[in-house]
Amino acid sequence: MVTPRSAPASARPSTPSDRLWSSVVGGDVAFLLARANARSLARANVALAEYDLKVRSYSVLAMAADGSRPTQRELSEFLRLDPSQIVSLVDDLESRGLARREPDPNDRRANVVVATERGRDLHQRARIAAQAAEEDSFRSLDESDRDRLTALLRAIATDPAE
Repeated sequence: MVTPRSAPASARPSTPSDRLWSSVVGGDVAFLLARANARSLARANVALAEYDLKVRSYSVLAMAADGSRPTQRELSEFLRLDPSQIVSLVDDLESRGLARREPDPNDRRANVVVATERGRDLHQRARIAAQAAEEDSFRSLDESDRDRLTALLRAIATDPAE
């Protein structure tokens, strides 16, 4: 078990809740990841609202638009969402004419999700907004720190022991 550390004073924001940053939670990695994630998601959702998308629907559309041809099961596993949530997300994209289900040529029992031309166009425009939100979320990090953070998060996210 890892013992949480309090955040160093230099890493704590100057706010009325400074005393909370010096608590055990202020140095807990899981808490910091969750807080950073919440802040990042909030910014991304605001940026994607113009396109009537949220991070989850954008993620499905992005994978459908990049030619990955994911199955709904793959989307569920990759995005760590319940299969019923994926069905709802794909249903919504499909009803808006942004994506469609096609039979998987490798498994006729499964469907792959592909973007329509309209979906690919919307994805290209929304991607710019999503990238701007990401830039804003991580503006306090220089490029090498962002690259290192990405590598560290990928290592945690792809842990084969899970």
